[in-house]
Order: sequence, then structure tokens, then C-alpha cells
Amino acid sequence: MDNEFDNNIQEETHSIKDYFNLIRINIIPILLIGLTGLAVSVIYAFTARDIYTASTALKIQKPQAGGILSSPLLPEISDFGNDRFIANEIEILKSRRLRDIIASALIDSFNTVNNPDSFYVLLDHSFDLEDNGVKLKSKYDLMEMLDKVKIEQKRGLDIVEISVESPVPYEAQMIANCYAQSYEKLNLKYTRQQLSKVVAFLQKQRTKKYQELLVVEEKMKKFQVEGRIIALDDQAKALIDILSTFEAQRDATSLELSQAEENIKQYKEEMNKQNSSISKYIENYATEPRMRALQEEIARLEMERDVAMSDTTMSATRKELLVNKNRTIRDLRKQLNEQLKIYKESIYAASPAELKELSLKLLTEEVRYKSLQATYQNLNKIIDNYESKFNELPNRTIGFARYQRELNAYEKLYLLIEEKYQEALISEQSTPGNVLIIDEAQRPVKPSKPNRKLIVVIGLILGFGFGVGFAFVRDYFDNTVKTPEDIEKENINVLTWIPKIEGVETNKEFEFIIHEKSDSIYSEAFRVLRTRIQFSKLNNGGVKVIHITSSTPQEGKTTIAINVAGSFAQTNKRTIIVDCDLRKPRVHTVFKEQRFPGFTDYFLGHTDLESVIHKSKLPNLDFITCGTIPPNPSEILGSQQMVDLLARLKTKYDLIVLDSPPIIAVTDSEILSRIADTTILVAASGETEIELLKKSAELLQHDSDSFIGVVLNKFTFKSGYGSYYKYYYYYSNNKDAKKKKFFSKKT
Repeated sequence: MDNEFDNNIQEETHSIKDYFNLIRINIIPILLIGLTGLAVSVIYAFTARDIYTASTALKIQKPQAGGILSSPLLPEISDFGNDRFIANEIEILKSRRLRDIIASALIDSFNTVNNPDSFYVLLDHSFDLEDNGVKLKSKYDLMEMLDKVKIEQKRGLDIVEISVESPVPYEAQMIANCYAQSYEKLNLKYTRQQLSKVVAFLQKQRTKKYQELLVVEEKMKKFQVEGRIIALDDQAKALIDILSTFEAQRDATSLELSQAEENIKQYKEEMNKQNSSISKYIENYATEPRMRALQEEIARLEMERDVAMSDTTMSATRKELLVNKNRTIRDLRKQLNEQLKIYKESIYAASPAELKELSLKLLTEEVRYKSLQATYQNLNKIIDNYESKFNELPNRTIGFARYQRELNAYEKLYLLIEEKYQEALISEQSTPGNVLIIDEAQRPVKPSKPNRKLIVVIGLILGFGFGVGFAFVRDYFDNTVKTPEDIEKENINVLTWIPKIEGVETNKEFEFIIHEKSDSIYSEAFRVLRTRIQFSKLNNGGVKVIHITSSTPQEGKTTIAINVAGSFAQTNKRTIIVDCDLRKPRVHTVFKEQRFPGFTDYFLGHTDLESVIHKSKLPNLDFITCGTIPPNPSEILGSQQMVDLLARLKTKYDLIVLDSPPIIAVTDSEILSRIADTTILVAASGETEIELLKKSAELLQHDSDSFIGVVLNKFTFKSGYGSYYKYYYYYSNNKDAKKKKFFSKKT
């Protein structure tokens, strides 16, 4: 268990190191992309136009519940979420109607200021300026521009902030203030329109009730002229006063019922234009039995309370009962409010977006109407009760009392309507609306944008982020072998890895590095490979013929073959390398020798064996060049003559190295692997595709048992892949110091 845990930690550590190594390998493109991002951000940051922001703050208050004509219940049941009200007002702030008003106001302001330097956002920059003239955007374009104005509610407050951006400070200030002022005026207009309807309704009722009052007064005078004036006793006066009070309340309730009925009619007409089913749905909620029962009970208790209060000789017991009734009424109203809130939430959720607020208004008015009906019915019952007492008055006084009662009722109703009418007139003229500009926009002094430091930092982060992303994408789509682990993951043995020989592209002498720089890290790598080859066939009588191939061209198999041969020669083994790549031979170029006479010339009988064997600069190392390129390389390599040649060479040399063509391209390497003691496959780090390497290994393993593993060539441990490796030490003498170099795989 502990070992498993340790392995998991090690794998995770390796994974993190792999990421760092990947970045180190791609450090050049990452730096280029990162610096490009930095340069672009710097150029943008210091060439971008300064932007100024002006903000104005509005306090939007929810209108007072109820109105000039409102029932006692309405103030409590009409409230429904201040946040939702603010959200609705924000939508009005964003509406096309308001933007149309603001656009017209901006056009007027532009014509008034008449200073082009004070504007930028409002100007049409596609206009071809002539004689330094300017052109204002069209009204439509101004409305589109205003749609980008930032409007947001401050969290938890009834404050809405309007923010405008412009390259010109004055313009930002002007647009922000114009927006706020236009909204304030529109809101005031909406508010006063509602009051105007109330004023018109009350004025009509005021005139009507005044005429009715005059008629009653005329009847009273006529009754008095006829000489029937009778003085009423105190009991009759009190009864008349109570009756007239309740009759005035009933008539006022009747007026409210008429107003509520008219409102419901208007709401339904407006709603039915879009969806007729919703109004029926709302009506069902308003007439729900529990709701009706609560309304009727509240109306009954209120009437009982009012009757009790009309008794001026109440005892302490009755006062206590009155307190209890008020407490009960409050509890019932609370239940009604909770029930209504549930209904409102259901209706709000079920209604289309454009009908949500209208649905709530209709529900509120329906509930108000039902409450008024209950109140009206209870008032009628009370009046009927007092009417029976009134009829018990003596016959000689009942006629005069009836006129007096009717006159009192009309007077009280008229005075009530007159009072409400005067209140409505005052409210209509003096109401400030529910919008208050608490903070006008000031001309900004400092630009709010661009934040140049932030832009540069973001550019730097994004640049290097894209660079790192490029590295990961590049690595993801890169299916080449990079490390020895990549080969081992495919269950292929890795003999060793050979570092990339620096400068070999410009100086071909470095290809024979085992001789040119025998004390270098590269030479040490070949000596490691030599040791691994020697130990690979200990149980089979040792190694005499080494066959070296690759998957594709340009993987460095010839360089590996020559240096492997050289490493064996340095141990005083008589070694010969034979160029069996009869299609694109290269051995002769490394040793700077003529290609012919060579291997094929000997096969064709054009020369003897001694003539094709050449001495190298390294003692104990000979080589045979390709010779004339034949039309049938595979037949030559698979012939009995090839077997005989190797037999003759074995008598003269301790080791024979065969350099063959790539195995994927032709069958030459498969043929040679059958007659060799050991076959080595060369792969180039960052060049050889994994699938090709697997295919090559499968071919070699299928045809013979000589295949012992892969040599990873051109491995660059400086790039970071070598961070998994601990190194052999070797010392190279120079004028100043000894250098420690590293090399072999971690054990």
C-alpha cells in the first residue's frame, strides 16, 4: 500500500515536471507570442482615446398605496415587492419611448451649445467634413447609442445609477443629466395623468351630489314653509346623525365600487387585446372561497366596531370588546395579505412578461372590488337595522326627521367628496412624482478608461497564456517520440539515448564524433551504447554482426552506425562498417572517400574484396562503401553472396556493422535483420512518429530475434526532457577547468 502511494506521488511529480519541461522546450515561441501580446497591449494602451464617465443617481420611491378614493383594506394588500418595482422602472429607463424623448432633448442641446468641440459621441463620424463642419447623428442612431448607457440598481437600495461614457467630459455630463431629467419628467407626467383621472371622476360626482343636495334642501324648506317645523328631541337627533353617517359611508363606498369597476373594465380590455384567458384566471383567484370569507369577516367586524364606536355611552366592558375586535381585524388582515401574496406570486409567474404588472394591477383591483362589495352589504344591514328604530319615532316627527336625515347624509357625502376633490387638485399640481435626482452628474476631471496598467498586465498575461496554450496544443498534436519514456510506454526496449550533436549541420566532421571529440558527452553516449550491445547477447555467443536501421530517412542511423563502429574500434577490436544502404548511401561522405569501387562492385565481380576495404583515420576501423547503385538492392542483400561476404569478413574482423536503408521504405532491412546477430532501430527525438516506430519494431520482431531495442538519437536534455535523468560524469580537460557533464538514465 505504501509503495502504491509512493508511486502515485512520483507519477504526479513527474507530471508536473513534464509541464515545466514542455514550457522550457517551447520557450522561444512562448516568448515571441508573449512579447507580441505585450507589444500589442502597450500600443493599444497608449494610443487609445481617453474615456470619461459621468454618473447621476436617482432615488425611485414606490408610490403610496391607495389613493384619493381607497378602501381601508387597499393600503395593506396592494404592496408587492419594492425590488420588482425598481426592476420595472429600470425597464422604463431602457425603453424606446424614453430614449426617443432623450434623443430629441440632445438634439436641442446640441443646437443650443453650437460648439463641436464639446461633442464626440453625438457626432456622425462617417460624415465627410467640409469646411470644418460637423453633422449630428440621426435621431435613430442617437436612440441606438443611448441603448448602451449603463443603468443599474445599487444593491439593497432604492437608488438607480445612470452612467454615460464619452471621450469628451462635457458630453458625458450632459447626456447623463439629460437622461435623468427626461426620466423624471416622464415619471411626473405618468403620475399626474393618474391623478387627473381621479380629479375628473370626483368633479363629476361633486357636481352630481351638489345638485342632489340642493333638491333635498328645497324639500326641507318647503316642509318648513308649510308650517310643519317640529323640534326634534336628543334621541331623535342622535339616531338621525348615526343613520346619516352610515348612509354617507355607503354612498362613498358606492362611488369607490364604481371607480373600481371602471378600473377593472379598463384593465381587462387592455389585457384581452393580448391574452383573454389570463383575466378569467385572475378573477378565479379573486373569488376564491377562502379569500371571500376573509373579506366578508373583516367587513362584518369593521361594521360592528363602527356601530360600537357610534355609542357615546360605552362602558369599560364594551371598550375592551372594541380592543379585541381591532386585534381580530388585524389578524384577519394579516392572513388576507399572506394569501394575496401567494396569489400574486403565482399570477406573476404564470403571466407573460409584457402582462405581469397589468396582471398584478387587475388582481389588486378585483380584490379591492370584492372587499368594497362586502363593506357595502354590511353597511346596508346596519342602515336597515337603524331604519327600524327610525320608524319607531312618533308620527308627528318622523316626516321632519326623514328630511333631516336625508339632508345630513347628503351634506356629509358632499363634504367628503369636496374634501377628496380638493386633495386631488392639490396633489395633481404639487405631486413631485416618485423619482428624485439625488446626485446630478458632474463634469469628470480624470478619465475612467482605459486603465493602461491593467491593459498592459492583461496583454502580458494573455500573450504568455496564448504562448503556453500554443505549446500545449502543439504538444497535443505532436505524435513524435520525444523521450525514452515515450518508447518504453509502447513496450519497446530502449538501449540508450544519444544527445543531439551541436554543429553537425554546419560541420560534417562532427558526425564521426567518437574520433573527433572522444572525450565529449556524445562519445560517452556511444560508449554506453557499446556496453549495452555487448551485454545484449552474452548467452548466445556474443555479437559479431550489428545491423543498424531506422524507420524513415534523416533519423541519423548512419551517424549512429559509424560511431558505434568507432567505439568498438577504440577497445582494440578490429571493426568494419559496411554501407548496405544501396539506395542513398552516406558512409563514403563521412569518411570523405569515393563511393566506388565498393560493395556492389565486389558483388558484380568488378573488383576483389581487398580493393573495396578502406582504412579510416581511427585505428582498427575499416569501412566498405556502397559502390555503384544497383537496380536490385534487395536481391543483392538477400543473396548467398551476402552470406559468404559476411563469413569472410568474420574471419578478418571482430565486429561487423551494417548500415541499412529505413525499414518502412523497403525490405532491405528486414533481409539484413535475419543474417545479423543484433539489430538496432534508430529513432530521432522530435522527428520519428510513434506509430512508425511501433510498425518498424513489429517488422523487425516478426522477421527475426536479432532486434534488441531502440536508440533515441538527437535527444536534447537541455530542453528539459533530460530533467528525469541523472548523469554519468566524465571529465574533459580544457585550459581553465574541468566540466561535469551529465548523461544516463536515472536508476
